[in-house]
Amino acid sequence: MGTDLHALLRSLRVWAPEATTLPPFDPATAPAEPLPLFTEWFAEAVAAGQPEPHTMSLATSDEAGHPDVRTVMLHGADTTGWTFATHVTSRKGHHLAARPYAALGFYWPALGRQVRVRGPVTAAPAREGQADLHARSTGALAAALTGRQSEVLGSLEELAEASETAWTEARSRPDAPVPTWTLYHLAPQEVEFFQGDARRRHVRLAYRRTGTQGWTSTLLWP
Repeated sequence: MGTDLHALLRSLRVWAPEATTLPPFDPATAPAEPLPLFTEWFAEAVAAGQPEPHTMSLATSDEAGHPDVRTVMLHGADTTGWTFATHVTSRKGHHLAARPYAALGFYWPALGRQVRVRGPVTAAPAREGQADLHARSTGALAAALTGRQSEVLGSLEELAEASETAWTEARSRPDAPVPTWTLYHLAPQEVEFFQGDARRRHVRLAYRRTGTQGWTSTLLWP
């Protein structure tokens, strides 16, 4: 007998007390710019034991404007923007070449928090992308060397063979170049912070860039 999806969905809770703590958030105490608040919230997600807090949803669109989304890893965030990486030949690489604009979404259910970021995306110089790749694990390099991301795969055996070859090269040449590997910077134009509330009085604080340096912030209805 099959699973009753609707019954299963109705049985689930969001922010169950045994798994989630909903801290208070007073937007009046928020900094004038979003990056310090993001850094603080990220550190608090790590301290709360949130699994993989550095993963995020990345939304892009193709030439026709059709959206796509996937989970990737945050590589950094500083005054230049939020950083992630992929092959320039991948689906998201092609999307960003056609429409260099993206959105990021972080969800940390341990604290009932979300952060959303939108803005234009630029590719970093190749040397930065290679330096970022070679600072990561052997497995990350092996995955990048396997390459052909988003292409049609003939069989799992084909993948296993290519992966074994890549692992061998990654172990013997930890500085092996991967020309298609690219680091991308998203320069934020909008950053929204969402703090969940047990009585559904969620706090949403939205930052919007004004000019090249300044920011304004406003509250949004939940």
